[in-house]
Formats: sequence, C-alpha cells, structure tokens
Amino acid sequence: MVLLEHEGDRPVVSASAYIAPTAVVCGDVFVADDVRILFGAVVTADGGPVRIGRSCIVMENAVIRGRANHPAEVGNNVLIGPHAHVNGATLEDFAFLATGTSVFPGARVGAGAEVRINGVVHVNSHVLPGSTVPIGWVAVGRPAQMFPPNEHDRIASIQRTLDFVGTTYGISPSDDVAEEMRQITGRYVELFGTHRHDHPIRRSNGA
Repeated sequence: MVLLEHEGDRPVVSASAYIAPTAVVCGDVFVADDVRILFGAVVTADGGPVRIGRSCIVMENAVIRGRANHPAEVGNNVLIGPHAHVNGATLEDFAFLATGTSVFPGARVGAGAEVRINGVVHVNSHVLPGSTVPIGWVAVGRPAQMFPPNEHDRIASIQRTLDFVGTTYGISPSDDVAEEMRQITGRYVELFGTHRHDHPIRRSNGA
C-alpha cells in the first residue's frame, strides 16, 4: 500500500482493514474496521476529508475523493465496484455501486440504494433509500429522477438548477468556453499541485 501525508494530514487506518499493495490512501482519510481497499484504488482527501465506515469494499481502480465543502462519506457495509468514482458525495449504509458508476459532488445515495453498471448520480442529486438507478441511467434532482442517457434535454433542464459548474469547480458558468476552461484548469492546477509536497508514510516494501 501507499499511505501519504497531505498538507499535514495522515490517513487513519484500522488494524483490521486491508489495503492492497497498489492502492493509494492520501491525506485526511479515515478507514474503519474490516474495510477492504483493493488493487489500484485511490482514496484521496483533496481539500475535504474522506470517511469510510465498517466492512466496506472498495474494489479495483475505484476512486473516492473528498472535496472542499464536499467531504466523501461512506457508511457501513457499502460496496463500491471496480472503476467507480465517488467525488465529494455521501453513500449511506448498505448502498451498492456497480462497476463504472459515477457519483458527483454534493450527491447522496440513500441507505440500501443501488446504482447499477455505468449509472450516474449527478451533482447535488439525492437517490432515495432503497431505490435503484438502472444500468447506464442518470439520476438527477432532489429527490432524483431517473433518465436514460438519450434524454439529454430533460437531464440538462434539471441539472441547470443544481449548479454543476459552481459545485464541481467553484466558478460561475460562462458562455465563453475557453475562459471557463482556463478557470477550471487553473483551479485544478493549484489544487492538485499541492500533492507535490506529499510525504510517503509506509509502502508495501516496508520503506
């Protein structure tokens, strides 16, 4: 495993947790008892903390990221599938995220809810407890409505009320695409540049 101190914060990992040799856990991250973080997964606090509850499974190549104003909070007995992406979102107890799912900042997946293969939970959207986002569908709104991906106009009309650009990038929307992208990439250059000063705590070879 690779454990990294980031901006003075170190991960706190239960002794009963397992983190695979090629997984990375960085910064203000708490990993509770009996959690399993598998090969290639990345759990990183980029301006906001990450909290992973008991007996959670984070499968291969998944990403969990805490964001400023949007911590990543994972309840107990949650399964996060391979290549899933949880970005500044809350997953309540017993939630299930299948392969390739994406959950965006400010979103919430309720207790016992399922987001199936390649499903998307949009910014600031709330999936109700016990409900299901079908394979490849998009959940958007509070409470979330479910749409197939070809219903872009209906998705976009709700998304516009949820402040995607402001929530995700901290900027105001602009009709000038080049200027908007300059602001977005500039903010990310600054944010992710802070990792230049990270310090390894422990590696799989004991160094």
